[in-house]
Amino acid sequence: QEKSSRLSAALFGEDCEISPDQLYELLKYAALGKCHHAAQPSWCRIYHQSHLAGVVVIVLHEMSQLHFYKFYLQFKHLRKVFRHKFILTPSSSFPASLCGEGTSPKPPHAAQGVSSTGSKCIPKSSDLQQDPIIRKYGEKKQGLTSYTLTLEEQKKNDYPIKGSPGCKGYIYTGCDQQRTDSSPLFGLDCEMCLTAKGNEVTRVSLVDAQGQCLLNELVKPESTVVNYRTRFSGITKKMLLPVKTRLPDIQTRLKKMLPHDAVLVGHSLNADLQALEMIHPSVIDTSLLFARNEGRRFKLKFLAKAVLGKEIQSNQKLGHDPAEDARAALELAQFFIEQGPAKVAELNLEMLLTTEKLAEVSQKKAAFQPQRCRVQKRLNEPPHLSKPCFLDCLQVAGQKPLLLGRQELDSSGLCQSNLSSSNKQILQRALEGVPLATFSVIQFSLDPEYIASHLLAGLCEKVRSKLTDMLTIYAGPFEESFCLKSVKKEFGRCGPIRSVTVVTDTYQPYVCIQYEVLEAAQLAVEILHGAEVAGSCIKVQRPVTAATLDCDVLIKELELDVENEGMIYVAGLKKSLTETALQEEFSQLKDLETLFLPKDLKSGKHRNCCFLKFQKSQSAVDALEVINGWTVKGSELRSRKALASGHLGRWIWQMNHSSGKPGRSILDEKMERLSDSEQALRKQVKKLDHHIKKLYRSLQNNTLCVVLFPGVN
Repeated sequence: QEKSSRLSAALFGEDCEISPDQLYELLKYAALGKCHHAAQPSWCRIYHQSHLAGVVVIVLHEMSQLHFYKFYLQFKHLRKVFRHKFILTPSSSFPASLCGEGTSPKPPHAAQGVSSTGSKCIPKSSDLQQDPIIRKYGEKKQGLTSYTLTLEEQKKNDYPIKGSPGCKGYIYTGCDQQRTDSSPLFGLDCEMCLTAKGNEVTRVSLVDAQGQCLLNELVKPESTVVNYRTRFSGITKKMLLPVKTRLPDIQTRLKKMLPHDAVLVGHSLNADLQALEMIHPSVIDTSLLFARNEGRRFKLKFLAKAVLGKEIQSNQKLGHDPAEDARAALELAQFFIEQGPAKVAELNLEMLLTTEKLAEVSQKKAAFQPQRCRVQKRLNEPPHLSKPCFLDCLQVAGQKPLLLGRQELDSSGLCQSNLSSSNKQILQRALEGVPLATFSVIQFSLDPEYIASHLLAGLCEKVRSKLTDMLTIYAGPFEESFCLKSVKKEFGRCGPIRSVTVVTDTYQPYVCIQYEVLEAAQLAVEILHGAEVAGSCIKVQRPVTAATLDCDVLIKELELDVENEGMIYVAGLKKSLTETALQEEFSQLKDLETLFLPKDLKSGKHRNCCFLKFQKSQSAVDALEVINGWTVKGSELRSRKALASGHLGRWIWQMNHSSGKPGRSILDEKMERLSDSEQALRKQVKKLDHHIKKLYRSLQNNTLCVVLFPGVN
């Protein structure tokens, strides 16, 4: 369920079933957007993904759709708030697949053209058009003046501007001559230390277009140094002790060295010019030149390695070398100008970065893995390329996921450091942590005694029995010589029939009819009770069992289910009618959005009923009055509000065809002994529903929330 954010999906028939891979697609795109080359899901569409505040996955450990429909009335909040329901096809643990273990998404090299050996491949032309570099500069080569920052771009990126109030006292380089595509390029980089005044320059480097170092000078700051930032700047207290050069000296030298048409090149050059307290009108900023989506920037170290094949800012060195950084930025700009945007886009830098970072994460994981386990793994498993891990992608994007549960989420150990002793404790931690995280997996669990195999088998049999009873009606009494064919025809106008049996144990014969869909059985009870059929005035009722005592309540709640909002069921159609013909017949109905003509899942043939979805609930109510008694191609139609239009309708078919023969199940003594456990389980389910309610209400608007009933296999 999305709070105030649009997600559209098809929800009829076969579309009600999705695979873990498809769910993985949805979660990945919702969490990452176009970062890491996440694409819109293949089966639905998220609108305005960038507006999503977060993604929350609630896992109900070892519970399945069986539990949802067995305790449908107890899941009061869950069924009223969550509009979209899907059957999740059986698989290994889905939470583990979030780590890339249970799904098979395409590895980065297959999806984006980087081979397993690291060689670069050209992306498809359609992908190239979406590259931010192509969108910004086009594909054609241009001169250097096309890549210098405009005045507006300089203002936006905090460059010192002549006449700006914040630049009072700054020195202007005086380079006012018109720039051409042959104007000289100079690479500039500074290192700063933190002083009482703020960031002050402590080292300046300038290189020319041939890479020759023209200036590499230490500078003594005016204020007392608070932090030398030696790890990055390479500056120590000892180095600055003998230095006499001050900032004004450097400003004067730079002003003399730069020609009047000079173009300065640097990586995030605005910070260098601000620290130098200098204004220069013509700059190329390589952090903006190699454009990325959503305002993000590549680091200079990565660009030097990926584009130039050079290692800079080595961990073995003490701090950065500004001459090396200035030269790297200059060469990057020269490469861009000489090769053109199309060639740069073909490098597929975004994918290279993702691959590099995922490799780093994998190395860190391997470092923490016990040596013995690593050796054993190498002995037992053939070498293979690791799949992109969804949670690793989040880490790379700077989005640390929140993972809470009572036990580890499969072998991946997602919740290892966040184990809680109870669902209540998990809820409390979730209420505190979810608002701070962009992606959360919250796992609630039933007590172990309620997921035992014998209890599950018993619940399954009870649910199948209840569904069978709800789909079954008894009609009669009839005369001894009644025509079964005419009875079957009359009741068939309510919907598809699965079986018809004549009951002869009574004084007069009755007919037992089992329907394929809930709406058909309910229509028969509502329309044909008290009607004259085959020459007899008959009663129509469902079998009276313990399971059907709350049938009326259940029917009412199903009518109110958000999945059935604006949805009506229409029966009595001729099987020869096509979907196109029906679209024409119903086209006059106001606000009709969708028509769904269900098929028999075994034969593939159309049934004699359909579902109509309206944009407004009132339009659906108005349509019911019009359709009842309406004749289409000689068939009189019957209709009512939908009960099981989507997910439930398909699940009922699966339950009735999975095992066993049609007809009511007789509960044996073993089943009766389950009643005490079932009562306690009902209370636990109510508590779980309450936990979900509290957690859901705490979510920010524009949060995508998914609840999983993953089952035991």
